[in-house]
Amino acid sequence: MNFNTTQSPVFPKSAARWLIILILCAMQGCFSPMALDHAVIEYDKTTTDILSQLILLNIARSHQHQPMHFTGVSNIAATFNFQLNAGATPALTGESGSLLAPVFGGTISENPTISIVPIEGEEFTRRLLTPFQENKLTMLLRQGVDLDLLLRLLAGELRLNGSKPSVTYLNKPSDKEGYQLFRQVVLHLSSIQDKRKLFVEPLMFDQHWTLPAESMTADQLATLQKNYKIDYQAETKQVLLTKRVIGRILLTNYDPTTLSNEERIRLHEEADKGADNDVTVDIRPGYPGGEWPIHGVFRLRSFHNVLNFIGQAISDDPEFAVSKHPQTPQVSENPVNTMGLLVSEDKPAAADISVRFGDWYYALKPETGYQWNREGFRLLCQIFQMTMTDLARQGAPEITISK
Repeated sequence: MNFNTTQSPVFPKSAARWLIILILCAMQGCFSPMALDHAVIEYDKTTTDILSQLILLNIARSHQHQPMHFTGVSNIAATFNFQLNAGATPALTGESGSLLAPVFGGTISENPTISIVPIEGEEFTRRLLTPFQENKLTMLLRQGVDLDLLLRLLAGELRLNGSKPSVTYLNKPSDKEGYQLFRQVVLHLSSIQDKRKLFVEPLMFDQHWTLPAESMTADQLATLQKNYKIDYQAETKQVLLTKRVIGRILLTNYDPTTLSNEERIRLHEEADKGADNDVTVDIRPGYPGGEWPIHGVFRLRSFHNVLNFIGQAISDDPEFAVSKHPQTPQVSENPVNTMGLLVSEDKPAAADISVRFGDWYYALKPETGYQWNREGFRLLCQIFQMTMTDLARQGAPEITISK
């Protein structure tokens, strides 16, 4: 009588141990990057949403005549704990073998610590109440930001220097005539930008000084050569010092480098009489947009005033439609509101970001075609980031939240 029996192979314990170690290493190497990627992305999304809601909330505060306040996230520190365990247990093979079945387990824990700092005191003054300087506006323009959107947000007034004394036109709807001309000038400059003929350049010129040659030693001349160009004039026995100077920034419809050195100095001295938040505009005949010559100064306002302007425009000081100047060519975008907002008692269903303040919900007004409101709000967030300083400063009333 023949008996055919089939036995299950025996799995050595040493091989099972090495297999478990390899699987644990693979699992830990897989789970760690996955958890880290998820955390970084989610923290980034959360921080961005907080900033957007804070800006929208302060617009709502301005609308309801309440004081503004910002809180910044200064630090996020997250600790991840990965624990994996493994073992082996006899497989359910009955009496026909001695297979070992691996058993795995593990936990992943996260312990984030988030530090927030209220923006107040000197920080509040520096970031929210200080007017923007011309270099920040020109930095944004060089990145391709729409000039009309940027000036409608940042510029508080326009002073034209064609008459004495100069006339001031406010970017404020209650000043009906001033607001209308301000909008028309901004539209005219935007039409020049659309043609890619708007120059946003600093005035560069050569400054000269003349000194008696007898009063200069060889060591002094060697020191001056580091920063100045030196020309010795033998007939007058004088030393001519020349230095290239980077002056104030102008908005022009021509290339400033085509002007004479004396003309560039004159424009710089005229612009330098203004404040750091003044931006000079010089639109001349004979160049694109020169059908309406404009020579004046835009005065930039603070971020606090920007939000207050948007908030008051909801109901207290609403903006109105302004047609372009007769000398301005057709422009593609000329919305009534610098930033259109929805204010309702119920939460807007289609809004990406909304906040509630008091009894009202605030959200960006949806639109078709060119997303003017979205671009304006994105620019507003970028402008706020440009006021950023070191939040984790000594003496700040810092609040740490451990989850």
